Amino acid sequence: MKYYLLLFVLTIYACKESKKEAEDVSSLPYFNSTDFTPEWEKGTHKIPEFSFVNQDGHTITNKTYEGKIYVADFFFTTCPGICPKLTKNMNGLQETYANDNDIMLLSHTVMPWVDTIEKLKTFEIENNINNKKWNLVTGHKDELYNIARHGYFADEDFIKTKDENEFIHTENFILVDKEGYIRGVYNGTLEIDIERLKRHINILRKEA
Repeated sequence: MKYYLLLFVLTIYACKESKKEAEDVSSLPYFNSTDFTPEWEKGTHKIPEFSFVNQDGHTITNKTYEGKIYVADFFFTTCPGICPKLTKNMNGLQETYANDNDIMLLSHTVMPWVDTIEKLKTFEIENNINNKKWNLVTGHKDELYNIARHGYFADEDFIKTKDENEFIHTENFILVDKEGYIRGVYNGTLEIDIERLKRHINILRKEA
């Protein structure tokens, strides 16, 4: 009994210390490579130029997100696995930052041969997505997969196999700052990581 009580006390202490450590973070690193090694000097890797089409048929480019902090992810509308959880947590971010025009969301389909503009529009309606805050984009498969792998470093399997034919499926949310640098990566299915993401967004908002 004493052992379990001690274990409980230590667990509570560890949680408090972890929370304190998180709250003490005052700046975020830059991520310039696929291994997500944090670097504290100014970033060398920016999200490359892109041009996709959203659920309203509008062209979405880097200019759309210029001067904005945004969270990016990769999904497909017919996914029965992790995507509903990713969508739910993106919806939570949409709600949290509903009145903050500096925070945006960007979801790329990894099945553009299925996810047409019409399909994305239906998905928007079914999931209460605000098209002023959150773009769902489709386009050419090669361009979508290229930016996932080489822009956002979002395809863990490709990092290992280098197989261009592999299907992309990732639970990662990627945090991008106002200048287009990657500043964080999070498991979009985990509430604890979503809370960490929110703390990091607050840090970025204070950057000059």
